[in-house]
Amino acid sequence: MNEWILVVDDDVTNLRIANQILSSEKMRVSAAKSGEQALEFLNENTPDLILLDVHMTGINGFETLAHIKANKKTQEIPVILLTADDDKETETKALRVGATDFIKKPFVPDVLLLRVKHTTELTRLQRDLTTEVEKKTSEIIEQHERIERMTMQIVQTLSGAIDAKDSYTNGHSLRVAEYSRRIARRAGLSEEKVKNIYMMALLHDIGKIGIPDTIINKPGKLSSEEFAIIKAHPSIGAKILENITEFPDIAVGAHFHHERYDGKGYPEGLKGEEIPESARIIAVADCYDALTSKRSYRDLLPQRTVRDKIEKDKGLQFDPKFAQIMLEMIDEDKDYTMREDTTNGQETP
Repeated sequence: MNEWILVVDDDVTNLRIANQILSSEKMRVSAAKSGEQALEFLNENTPDLILLDVHMTGINGFETLAHIKANKKTQEIPVILLTADDDKETETKALRVGATDFIKKPFVPDVLLLRVKHTTELTRLQRDLTTEVEKKTSEIIEQHERIERMTMQIVQTLSGAIDAKDSYTNGHSLRVAEYSRRIARRAGLSEEKVKNIYMMALLHDIGKIGIPDTIINKPGKLSSEEFAIIKAHPSIGAKILENITEFPDIAVGAHFHHERYDGKGYPEGLKGEEIPESARIIAVADCYDALTSKRSYRDLLPQRTVRDKIEKDKGLQFDPKFAQIMLEMIDEDKDYTMREDTTNGQETP
């Protein structure tokens, strides 16, 4: 496509000469006799290049250029300043205010053409490069999002398989993940951390894969030996997940969600902020869902009983900050919808 050049000069002779030179190379030429006229023209048109005289009546070239660069619609149009001045100050100012190049007057036809062609070709190459970069970036983002979606689907499928081992924990991991996400957001964590905690929570019980079904589904009270086996599931889960090197923190939720803020938890007996923040969040969400879900030995508990339990163990079993957020969520849940839906087996977090 032929380049479209706007020539701005208050000297009609210069306009005519520039038009003859540029038209000889099949360029499309428009003319403006003042800065004001040029700006009016640019309100409706977007040429490929502007040749702009420095010394004009009315607003001069530098002022006109400042208006062009201040307008989002025109600021990317390359501008070559035209001047008869032969001093470094004019040249320096021209480049400082945003000119792409400058040409001395009177015009030398070959020089004018070379400068115009060089500038328009460079601009076109930059535009093409920008388009290509945007295209590639979009493709990379789309691929990344596709991988993230696939990863999430795999994790959700895996968490569903974990819950399926226990006929009384349908949807448990998904609910814990959702509660954990809500707590993390209310705590002011970044969206990246919130997303990571959600993923950790989905897999917090993955260690139960290594626990016999007869123990997990035992309807009565566990013996001390059976409970010791159950208590191994955080360490088993950590061993399973620590091999995922692309997400080194994924094992944190599985490993530490049964630690207690007072140091009486397991498997490591960590205390207070020794326990990773994400695990302290998941611990509150995990306990809350256990209390608000049906179990082999009891039905889900009344909301007031659940709230009293969280309040009582704030600072003991739970980090007081995250327990308080959970209490606020409970108080806002006037209709007690934040629980397992025992009518159809679907969770309603």
